[in-house]
Amino acid sequence: MKRLVCVILSLCASSAAMASLELAKSKNCLACHSVDVKVLGPAYKDVAKKYAGQKDAEEKLVQKVLKGGSGSWGAIPMPANTQVTEAEARTLVKWVLSLK
Repeated sequence: MKRLVCVILSLCASSAAMASLELAKSKNCLACHSVDVKVLGPAYKDVAKKYAGQKDAEEKLVQKVLKGGSGSWGAIPMPANTQVTEAEARTLVKWVLSLK
């Protein structure tokens, strides 16, 4: 029984990660970002490292996703993402921050 619970929890975690990756794809985030490698914007794993342990990271990044920003990762600005709701931005940011 204990093993079954572990398997179920693992599948749920994998499903959440895949769902967030699918959300990133559907919102065109992967045009400028990837999980592991810098594209135009930073790799999501680099974002997770930079903001690890910062208490206000989630809110700060949600606002950057929604409103855009510049200067944090170089000269290329991140445009506002008007097609992303606040709830979607929060889901994406939580996923990014969970990456190791």
